[in-house]
Amino acid sequence: MKFNPIDSNSKLSGSSLDKQVKVLTVDDNTQNLEVLEGLLTARGYDVLKAYNGREALEKVEEFNPDIILLDVLMPVMDGYEVCKQLKSKKETRLIPVVLLTALDSGEDKIRGIEAGADDFITKPFQKLELLARVKSLVRVKALLDELENAQDVLFSLALALDFNDPYTHGHSQRVAEFSQRLAAFLGLPIDEQDRIKSAGILHDIGKIATDKGVLHKPGTLSSNELTHVKEHPVIGVKICEPLQFAKPLIPIIRGHHEKFNGTGYPDGLAGDEIPLGARIMSIVDVYDALTSVRPYRSDIPAEVAIEVMKAEAVKGYWDKEILGAFSEMLLTEGDFGNSNESAD
Repeated sequence: MKFNPIDSNSKLSGSSLDKQVKVLTVDDNTQNLEVLEGLLTARGYDVLKAYNGREALEKVEEFNPDIILLDVLMPVMDGYEVCKQLKSKKETRLIPVVLLTALDSGEDKIRGIEAGADDFITKPFQKLELLARVKSLVRVKALLDELENAQDVLFSLALALDFNDPYTHGHSQRVAEFSQRLAAFLGLPIDEQDRIKSAGILHDIGKIATDKGVLHKPGTLSSNELTHVKEHPVIGVKICEPLQFAKPLIPIIRGHHEKFNGTGYPDGLAGDEIPLGARIMSIVDVYDALTSVRPYRSDIPAEVAIEVMKAEAVKGYWDKEILGAFSEMLLTEGDFGNSNESAD
């Protein structure tokens, strides 16, 4: 979806979408829904209606509305529960939800905030106020959609770069998934697991600027070639920096080649100076490289790769506790004996 603010003469009068906005109105009172429908359709909105909470959830799944006007007191499922369920799912949590309610106590508003509501309008509502709030939230939703689209483009670029290389085919995807699994195994929160997974997809995007002849060289790299390859974490950061969604990922992308003893790059960080996500990813990154075919060697079994890494941990390359947890995870979850898919 291309973001083009509609001019003030359009039906939506400044709405931030280039498509007709879908508004889901939810109320068990038919008359209330008819009033909302008349008001919103006159302004160019596409109005969907639901008469209880359960039907509302079904409509959301079917039509993916841009905003939801939700009554609180309804049969089958009240508005608080509907809002809570919508905000708990990744697919629907960014849809703005406005609670329409005759309840105006502080306790009622707290319940709405806890459920994740984006706004409140007290019944009987003022028409101009409702339209202004709907337009404002629709504009915010459009901006969020644009950010999500930018994220999708960057992820697609990273994966295309990865899959078009015969020697790293699938590497970033595997690093992302293994890193997320290890973060979960270590007991990290879901949000942190998701950040680590996203950083895994993007961790090598800086290699878009790396000479492929150097990357695929079968022999030892010269000092200049090695310096060239080592630039990719910094280049990756420069690619990601302009995008707001990627800012929490940058320390992981930049630090995934740091070593626990301070001999890594690009910043020579040591120990806990290295972000936890980067310490996790550095281990997974090397593991996947060892268990995949490279220009200078064939792949090796998972068990052997772990033993090689444990020997390197003695030299201070890796966080021993995280490496131990990774080894335990591979053993308990049945990864030993199942080698990664190599390039075609």
